[in-house]
Amino acid sequence: MLKKIDTLDQFEDLIKQEDKFFLLKHSLTCPISHAAYQEYEKYAGGDESLPTYYLAVQEARPLSNQVAEKFEIKHESPQALLIKNGEAVWNASHWKITTKSLTTATNENL
Repeated sequence: MLKKIDTLDQFEDLIKQEDKFFLLKHSLTCPISHAAYQEYEKYAGGDESLPTYYLAVQEARPLSNQVAEKFEIKHESPQALLIKNGEAVWNASHWKITTKSLTTATNENL
């Protein structure tokens, strides 16, 4: 199940509480992001062992920027990040966000 986060405080709490999780930076107006969101949603429905979060870039711009700065990963939208022990161990953007790529990322990095 996908959980939406909107604030820096929520993100900092996630970093403290979750050893590993996925975060999707999602644009509400981009068709490519919509496709990535559907792939992400499909992945989340098939493997509920890994928490999956997302943010809507238009509604949480400061948080989106903070994520880019914290992990030193250029902002893109859509963009999926796999976070483990407070570090981004994998990321992908645009058409590279697929159920298969998310599954492969977990198998190779967790």
